[in-house]
Amino acid sequence: MAQNITTKKFAKNVVFSMIAQIISLAISFVTTLIVPKFIDEFQYSYWQTYMLYVGYVGVLHFGLLDGLVLRYSKYDYEELDKARLRSQFAVLLIFTSLIAGIMAIVALFTFTGINKFVFLFVAIGIVTRNFVTYGSYMLQITNRINKYVVLIICQRLVYGGIIGVLLALRINDYRWYCIADLCGDAVAILIGILFNRGLYLGKTLKVSETWKELKSNISSGILLMMANWSAMLMVGSAKMIIQWHWDELVFGKVAFAFSASNVFLVFVTAVSVVLFPSLQRIDRDKLPQMYKSIRGLISPLLFFIMLFYFPGCWLLNLWLPKYSESLPYLGILLPIIIYSSKVSLLTNNYLKVYRKEQSMLLVNVISIAVGIVLFVLCAYLFDHLTALLCSVVFVIMLNSVLSEIVVSKLIGVNLVKEYIVEAFITVGFILCATLLPRWWGCLAYFGVFAVYAGLNYKSVMHLAKSITNRIFRKRKTVDTNTAEEVSGQVEESIDAQDQAESADRQIEENKEE
Repeated sequence: MAQNITTKKFAKNVVFSMIAQIISLAISFVTTLIVPKFIDEFQYSYWQTYMLYVGYVGVLHFGLLDGLVLRYSKYDYEELDKARLRSQFAVLLIFTSLIAGIMAIVALFTFTGINKFVFLFVAIGIVTRNFVTYGSYMLQITNRINKYVVLIICQRLVYGGIIGVLLALRINDYRWYCIADLCGDAVAILIGILFNRGLYLGKTLKVSETWKELKSNISSGILLMMANWSAMLMVGSAKMIIQWHWDELVFGKVAFAFSASNVFLVFVTAVSVVLFPSLQRIDRDKLPQMYKSIRGLISPLLFFIMLFYFPGCWLLNLWLPKYSESLPYLGILLPIIIYSSKVSLLTNNYLKVYRKEQSMLLVNVISIAVGIVLFVLCAYLFDHLTALLCSVVFVIMLNSVLSEIVVSKLIGVNLVKEYIVEAFITVGFILCATLLPRWWGCLAYFGVFAVYAGLNYKSVMHLAKSITNRIFRKRKTVDTNTAEEVSGQVEESIDAQDQAESADRQIEENKEE
């Protein structure tokens, strides 16, 4: 079986993943804040339409890849049954290529204008995205985070580099930006093949065994996949309704606000990538304390980060005045980072460890059902975009709270007070961001945050104290060990000297005799 992950190894994996996410953050900064400066609103809207729909093509493996994650995440790379995995990759490649071909034919003969090209690119993305996911999953579940980092960095650098060239050449055509995304996927595919040589080509299982393995993987992973993708659909369904109901310019403005809020989630992804394999390999009795420690850290930190919305709006208004309408939307959507972070980093990983995929799916289905009803009412009955965006925040909050209730029952933790306090802080931030002038809103939210920090003073100080004690305890242990080593060396030296003197006396006595 795989080796246990030590604290040092976990920290090292987080650092490696952070490096990748810093690169991703830089690329996200370019795509979110630089590209809109140099292409018009319509082209940006078409590009965001492609990014919206290509983001959901990963559902087309129907749980196969998630099943591999759940069933093989306890093994190191050398321990994997490579023939078995190669057979699953062959199925994945054949099936996604077939679906991509069908979508391409439909796009060519059914859609017209912009939609034809958008969905042709999406059809290509069906194959490339699932190909990349397979390679990256194999690196993650076998805890080869350093190689996963290389894959992500190269993918993002190629994508960002091509976009940089397009901007330098003043290219104002969304199709080239879609191609840049697909080129990044192509490079990631090649790197995945390089690092997972034994998992693509070679001997595979017989068709009957391949089919049996496929059923096992899909039955294991379908619920997890549906849970993960339904979580994305909570926001995605709102964006789709906005794209269908309002015009391209409105969708572009809202898409910009969503993209800007997603930048804040980049670092959460870094830790989430390495947390699940680590949780799989540690003792179950340590999981409750780890949950409370991580939660006690990320909630105050993210609420503090939201203070930067106010000076950030001032800078964005100077840099992108044509997107000034997006800033109030961003103020409404920004609290999503609080609840999405907890779901991505904590609740989903814990539910996967305890194999509660059904609970994940149930929570997400309830949230989506509530969300779709609210989104449709806000769009088609009330025709109110602001109400729809507030509904998005409510749905994400509902999903986070329901997920935490399930996890808290599993690990025996009571967090009702925290839910209530965080809801009040969220509402306070939205009111400050949308109803007050920018700097008055900043002062008002700072006051709200100060009250929140005061209420959580003991837990934050306890966490800081435990970390400090652990550091000093480690140093003290090192000093004690060093002293013991010196003392031992001195004692050994004295013993050696006594033995030498005794030997000399014995020689002299023999001579006298």
